[in-house]
Amino acid sequence: MAYRDMAHRITLDWLVGKTTTVYSLPVVYERLNEVINHPRSSLSDIAEIITEDHGLTARILKLANSPMFGFYSEIDTITRALTIIGTQQVRDISLAASVMGLFKGIPDTLMSMQSFWQHSISCGIIARTVATYRRDTNVERFFVAGILHDLGQLAMCTAVPDLVKELLEESRSSDTLHYATESRYLGFNHAKVGGALLEQWMLPTSITEPVSCHHTPSIARKYPVEASVVHLADIICQSLEFGCSSEWHVPPLDPEAWKRIGIPVSALSGIIMKAEKEMAEVLAIMTEEG
Repeated sequence: MAYRDMAHRITLDWLVGKTTTVYSLPVVYERLNEVINHPRSSLSDIAEIITEDHGLTARILKLANSPMFGFYSEIDTITRALTIIGTQQVRDISLAASVMGLFKGIPDTLMSMQSFWQHSISCGIIARTVATYRRDTNVERFFVAGILHDLGQLAMCTAVPDLVKELLEESRSSDTLHYATESRYLGFNHAKVGGALLEQWMLPTSITEPVSCHHTPSIARKYPVEASVVHLADIICQSLEFGCSSEWHVPPLDPEAWKRIGIPVSALSGIIMKAEKEMAEVLAIMTEEG
């Protein structure tokens, strides 16, 4: 019997539960989040936790000095990075780096991790650039939601790899959008898996909802702008082939999402050009071994 014939037995809760028994957020992120949220914590307290993780420290400092932030003087300490970039922003970047380090061992025959992270990081950079153009606050949450928008695909690849393989083949043979194939057989798609997994890890709704709704931004209730921006960024990455995840086609743009974002079409070329200048360096920083 084909695995997809048994897909109706797989529930969203079961998938998330199976994933969380194997993967949990690194202790350094949990400690960092706890200290940042404590009213009596100082910058030195936060910096002390980050510097215990040499790989994370190196990533944050390299990102702080990358074109993504564009500062003219070198940022050479975590304390200075916290001062200039912001504690919440550094926390969000730490989250992305922490999650990226979790999923190992997915075979290239199922999912090319190099291409997956190229797509995901490009999506994060474009989402951040769109948010910057819109003058949104804390644009790093757009960056992180963009990076993590396809996290559910990795969860599914580790929990039900044979089913994922069959659904990918079904999507290609039927010339159908992959997330639509997932929804057809499972009743939910990888976006919902990713959002539910992040909720289980008790991450903020400002990140979980855009991840969960990146294919269906019109159903986002608390963070519809963030969901719409990630939706647009994902489509741009698909159309320009900035890496790839599982889709064979460019998903359609939700007209309500475009209206909600509220930027002129003429702004897109400049946004993409600016994002492209940052992609290679940020990808190298985020994917290097810690």
